Amino acid sequence: MGIRFTSLFFAGLAALALNGAAYVAEIFRSGIESIDKGQMEAGRASGLTYTQTMRYIIVPQAFRRVIPPLTNEFVMLVKDTSLVSVIGLSELLRAARVLQSETFNGTPLIAAALIYLAICLPLIYLANGLERRLNRRTA
Repeated sequence: MGIRFTSLFFAGLAALALNGAAYVAEIFRSGIESIDKGQMEAGRASGLTYTQTMRYIIVPQAFRRVIPPLTNEFVMLVKDTSLVSVIGLSELLRAARVLQSETFNGTPLIAAALIYLAICLPLIYLANGLERRLNRRTA
């Protein structure tokens, strides 16, 4: 594409951001399309504009549906940070592998797994709580 980065960190960040943004956009697109067409018709028949119908009727329903795949995408994004090692940027898993190969000890890999777990579990619990809270409102 002709883009030059002065830092490996920014190259990795740009790659992860663009990849994640594409998946998140697709998740929201499919969530909006999963809402029945009758919802749009009902909103328009009630006198709401297209923007108001999307804001007050379609998007809130779609948001409830996209929470699980969105959580999965964020967890995958955390785990995909190990892919930046391909461009030479040393990240957590690569550093653990290097340390493990130098010491012939599996502890660095276990520590890396625990760090990934410490990053991902709160995100999963947060999404679970949000999902339960939104489901309580509709019940």
